[in-house]
Amino acid sequence: MSWADLAEVRIITSTDGPFADDVFFVLIGAKGNGCAVSQSAGGKSLLHRLQALPGFDNEAVVAAMGCTTDHQFLCWRRSN
Repeated sequence: MSWADLAEVRIITSTDGPFADDVFFVLIGAKGNGCAVSQSAGGKSLLHRLQALPGFDNEAVVAAMGCTTDHQFLCWRRSN
C-alpha cells in the first residue's frame, strides 16, 4: 500500500503489555487493504509521518498511549 492509498489510521491497544506489544498503528487503504505496525517496530518515525497528515488527531494518540484495555482509536480518515 502506498501513502497515496492511505484512507484511515487507527491505533489499537490491548491488555498484553507491558511485557508484550500492546499498541499497534493500523493503516487502512482505500480498497480495504492495510497493515498493522507495533509501536515498538514503528517507533517515532512512523508517528511523525502520520502526524503530518492533515487533520491527524493527536489527542487520540495521547488517549491511546494511556490506555491499558482493548480499545480502538480513530486518528485520521481521508476526507472525500
